[in-house]
Amino acid sequence: MKIAVLKELAEDEARVAATPETVKKFIKLGASMAVEKGAGESASIADADYEEAGATIGAREAVIKDADIVLGVQGPEPKSLKGLKKGAWIAASLNPFGERDRVDAYAKLGVEALAMEFMPRITRAQSMDILSSQSNLSGYKAVVLAAADYGRAFPMMMTAAGTVNAAKCFVMGVGVAGLQAIATARRLGAQVSATDVRPETAEQIESLGAKPIFDDDLASDGEGGYAAELTDEQKAKQAELVSGHIAKQDIVITTALIPGRPAPLLVSDAQIATMKAGSVIVDLAAEQGGNVEGAVSGETVVKHGVKIIGAKNMPATMAADSSALFARNHYNFLSAFWDEETGKPVLDEEIGDAIRLTKDGAVVNERLLAN
Repeated sequence: MKIAVLKELAEDEARVAATPETVKKFIKLGASMAVEKGAGESASIADADYEEAGATIGAREAVIKDADIVLGVQGPEPKSLKGLKKGAWIAASLNPFGERDRVDAYAKLGVEALAMEFMPRITRAQSMDILSSQSNLSGYKAVVLAAADYGRAFPMMMTAAGTVNAAKCFVMGVGVAGLQAIATARRLGAQVSATDVRPETAEQIESLGAKPIFDDDLASDGEGGYAAELTDEQKAKQAELVSGHIAKQDIVITTALIPGRPAPLLVSDAQIATMKAGSVIVDLAAEQGGNVEGAVSGETVVKHGVKIIGAKNMPATMAADSSALFARNHYNFLSAFWDEETGKPVLDEEIGDAIRLTKDGAVVNERLLAN
């Protein structure tokens, strides 16, 4: 069983799909490891570190030759996989809805594409969930970026010259990223409030020392731990609920995503106009269309005196830690299904069917076929 680890070629992608730590673990399982030259450089991992762990280093063509499994962070371009044998697995974040043409190309190559972001949110798959591990870091970094761009202090400070009031931070969307944002803002000393369309998250918000902002009529239960999209009536109620609160905030962090659809608009231009000049908004959904009107992915824009930071691939800005977590997700996934007799992983239906996009030359994932 040969596992290949690719160097990421996507713009601004600094992560790597395996680390020396996980290379050693895969070798203990009985796999041979081949790492593309320079794969870990942007995550501060030298080729020599991989070699010391037991991997071979080479060019992409040599690395993928005879590979049974290819590990990536983002899905590799099909044209870069020349020589990859049919039936090989590609396990990465494949963006199936946004890159459907690429999924079709994987099918034509005859490979089995496994979308790690489709990992079901069930107890036994928690350690395999790349969305959770990477979102944790995104929520943390969103607050750090906001603090850096906010022209005032986060905590209350009492000095001989007078008192500095604590910043008010409002987190919209209480998933993994939102919870981490709440915790980080609290650690920095801000007064934190948060909202979500799922009332059951109120207890989680309070447990972190923040104030929940809720209307019970906005309950929107989705699938797999995500909220469903609100109706037009619910959206109007949500806007009314938020408008009075957001005008008093110094920092706003938005994190809401709906799988397979554009991110919901949470903050309108009119609401931004009510905020104080110098306030900061960080839109973690900017790459998926944005929760904030006027947000631009990868850019900071100023509207009505408010800075709007459009987040882009936030985990890649912390490449060493995000790579370590991503690599462990990969290892936890493959090792959980490792069959000692055959010397390879054998997926079960619950998880295999959830993440498998292509097999035997066809697109087979129900979520993609239904979309």
